[in-house]
Amino acid sequence: MKKVALAAALSLAATQVFAGGMAAPVIEEPTMAPAVVEAQTSSSAGGIVVPLLLLLVIAAAAANK
Repeated sequence: MKKVALAAALSLAATQVFAGGMAAPVIEEPTMAPAVVEAQTSSSAGGIVVPLLLLLVIAAAAANK
């Protein structure tokens, strides 16, 4: 009877060990972070619009005095 109990205990232990199966490991390839590309925007005015508008506002203010 002891041998039967030992055999049952070993068979239960063995089934728990192999419950997961022997599947091939899944290896993910490393992914590279996307490169950040800054788009260079340029206006046709070349940064002269704001100073010209400021000068126009100052000239308009001076003309009203």
